Amino acid sequence: MHEWLVNYGFYSLFLLSFLAATLLPLGSEWLVVALLIGGQNAVAVVLVATAGNYLGALSTYWIGLYGGDFLRRRVLRMDEETTRKAERFYERFGSLSLLFSFLPVIGDPLCLVGGVLQVGFIRFSLLVLTGKLARYAAVAWLTVKGAAL
Repeated sequence: MHEWLVNYGFYSLFLLSFLAATLLPLGSEWLVVALLIGGQNAVAVVLVATAGNYLGALSTYWIGLYGGDFLRRRVLRMDEETTRKAERFYERFGSLSLLFSFLPVIGDPLCLVGGVLQVGFIRFSLLVLTGKLARYAAVAWLTVKGAAL
């Protein structure tokens, strides 16, 4: 396993981080910790994990953006009034919630709703990237500091 991680660690990290940011119930933090303990460069690990996780979130956003009508009407069964209320709420508070897209359980649906409610691409990207980068940087920092003890 160690040899496999050394040879394919960053590819595996990118793929796992990508999939973890979709609606699949996966986590990538364990691989970040394993790679750091294995001696990989912390900056590289954080950047690869962040890139994969952001692109996974972006795919979820695009599903919401381009499948929004179907999702809103058929899956979520929202009428026009409910949709307008959700849009007003999300305009007021919602897009900032994308900073928390790194959280388990609620993070992936936040990205989906961001697409359904058509949050601008740049705003979405800045908020999601900030949250995901902060999460992986915190995991890396705690791992490096913990390993030094």
